[in-house]
Amino acid sequence: MSDMQLMKKNLKILLLAVFVAAASCSFTTKSFDDPDKDKLLIDLITYVLEKGHYEAAEIDDDFSKEVYRKFIDGLDPVKRFFLASDIEEFSAYEFEIDDQIKAKDLTFFNLVYSKLDRRMEEAKELYEEALEKPFDYTENETINVDYDKLAYASSKKELKARWRQQLKFSTISNFYDLLEEKNTFESRKATAEEEGKEFIPTGNETLSEEELEAKSRKTTLTSLSEYFDFVDDLESKDYFAIFLTTVVEQFDPHTNYLAPPDKDRFDQRMSGKLEGIGARLQKKNDYINVMEVISGGPAWRGEHIEVGDILMKVRQADESEAVSIVGMRIDDAVKLIKGPKGSKVVLTVKGVDGSLREETISRDVVELEETYAKSSIIGKDTKKYGLINLPSFYFDMQNYKERNAATDIKKEIIELKKEGVEGLVLDLRDNGGGSLRTAVDIAGLFIKNGPVVQVASSGGNKEVLDDKSNEVVWDGPLVILVNELSASASEILAAAMQDYKRAIIIGSTQTYGKGTVQNMVDLNQWLRQSDMGDMGALKLTTQKFYRVNGGSTQLEGVKSDVVMPDRYSYFEVGERDYDNPLPYDKISPADYKVWDGYIDFQEAIDKSKERIELNEQLKLIDASAKYIKQRRDEMDVTLNLGAYSEQIAKNKAELEKFDAIDTYDNKMNFISLPGEVNLMKQDTTLREKRKRWHTNLAKDVYVEEAVNVLQDLKLNNITKSKMAKVKN
Repeated sequence: MSDMQLMKKNLKILLLAVFVAAASCSFTTKSFDDPDKDKLLIDLITYVLEKGHYEAAEIDDDFSKEVYRKFIDGLDPVKRFFLASDIEEFSAYEFEIDDQIKAKDLTFFNLVYSKLDRRMEEAKELYEEALEKPFDYTENETINVDYDKLAYASSKKELKARWRQQLKFSTISNFYDLLEEKNTFESRKATAEEEGKEFIPTGNETLSEEELEAKSRKTTLTSLSEYFDFVDDLESKDYFAIFLTTVVEQFDPHTNYLAPPDKDRFDQRMSGKLEGIGARLQKKNDYINVMEVISGGPAWRGEHIEVGDILMKVRQADESEAVSIVGMRIDDAVKLIKGPKGSKVVLTVKGVDGSLREETISRDVVELEETYAKSSIIGKDTKKYGLINLPSFYFDMQNYKERNAATDIKKEIIELKKEGVEGLVLDLRDNGGGSLRTAVDIAGLFIKNGPVVQVASSGGNKEVLDDKSNEVVWDGPLVILVNELSASASEILAAAMQDYKRAIIIGSTQTYGKGTVQNMVDLNQWLRQSDMGDMGALKLTTQKFYRVNGGSTQLEGVKSDVVMPDRYSYFEVGERDYDNPLPYDKISPADYKVWDGYIDFQEAIDKSKERIELNEQLKLIDASAKYIKQRRDEMDVTLNLGAYSEQIAKNKAELEKFDAIDTYDNKMNFISLPGEVNLMKQDTTLREKRKRWHTNLAKDVYVEEAVNVLQDLKLNNITKSKMAKVKN
């Protein structure tokens, strides 16, 4: 997530070096005795990685062992296809994959792929047979869903029993939902009538329990049938793309192979066209997880889903049957979720607290306006403070001067100063980054001049990016809000302001921890006279970010000066969540001078920590975070319907004690700037958006503490004098 121009500059250097070396190797289809495309791809990818990656991994036995484990786990994460005897057969190649890669030998891949194909065909009979008759939900049976610790089935008989239990696990959820729908019919109808809404029965209300149980099995059967229909359409090249991805991700988690279809999707995403629900999804084990909610998208606007949610089922609004996407390929799940603008999709969502709910989302194109900076005047007692929310470090790819995050932030600050604000909060929570140049330019709004970030390339080359302007747009008290999802450019800006002691950083224990830069390399450029079609692309890590104090933002992110608990406090969120991230390290610091505008910087931090210790709202948030972590760690799930229902009822009751989190009032007022107020008189949509934003801000304990810190920060006399001149 770096500035596009910086990427292009360094990419030219990278490609020139690789091109000169590659030219001497003559990468053409004629140079291989075997013109097989897969072998050519291996040769191309490993060569570009070794020459272009920031910290190329050694392709040795340890590398082989990890590729072996991750490839097999990735193909069968729930261990419902391979037998222990298959794994024993595969194990002969555990330390041979590195040698096979170098020799362009596909023996391991071909063996695993052919075995998987065979086991999947056998599995079709297993699930169809298991779903023919009702499950006995009176048995005291449990399933452990910690699949990482689950051994492979030792026989087909054991595998059959495993399939039965997993199918029962899928079906009990369907059955419970249908029973709830039947049992709450009257109350839901009465509620709808009270609210003046149309109530449309689903037809399930009149069915018997036996009919509902049969329907729940049919739903599971339909979902699996559709899953295998998807699988049947896959070819060897699709699985080979998975194998290649496993290989390249061993260099680092942000280095990926993009097969031609994935490359096309990436290009569309970079062009700014984001149709669908507006969320980035990732498959972990058998589940589709929400990794990011795109600002301005349908899911974001309706507050339908959040990071950490798991998507369980998908139903088109005009259909009655939901399709389970548990176990489905991510691409296939996305096909069901996406659709034309204006159409609706119904998602069954498992929240971070373990609760299940349905969300109906109207598909749309992401509204770019909602990704832009916006500000609010905060009224507390008789004083005014400013808040600027920045969802991303955006810029116009064709013309940087046209519109970018830095120029917008500058405009907002100028308008806030006109209103007499005495302090500024910059909210970078959930900001995943973007243009590095805008981060440097925004830093320059708060300091006179100096280095902001260091960028290191392979070979020890280092570039220091400076703010060269002497203009300081805001020299008053500054607080920056961050959380675990503040990443990349957000971390660069927060780190610089922390190193200069220009701002106090408030939020999570640390930010995301992504301190690397990726570039896209089109693999087709290395081929001459190739008749093998599109080879795809390689996204590889080429550089690393470093703070002006010399420390990397990689892995460790930015540690907040004042740590406040949030719902992710007990989760491994961010770069740490990956298997093999690049390590944290240090380089020599840049030449910079700490800002001398405050007289009580550390005292303000200490006072904030004292307040946080006594804050009841934060204690409740911390207890909620612990509860969520506890629920996520529970791996044993009952398959007894009575116990299953009791557990859900218990969970709902326990969650009620956290309702106060959403009804908190920080006793501050939030109003838009005069210019925006005038716009809202004509634009009712904008008025509604800001109303919703201000309502949420009024419940925000983090913004409350940020303002408390602003009140505690005292400027020295020299800075006060400068500020007075600016206001006059």
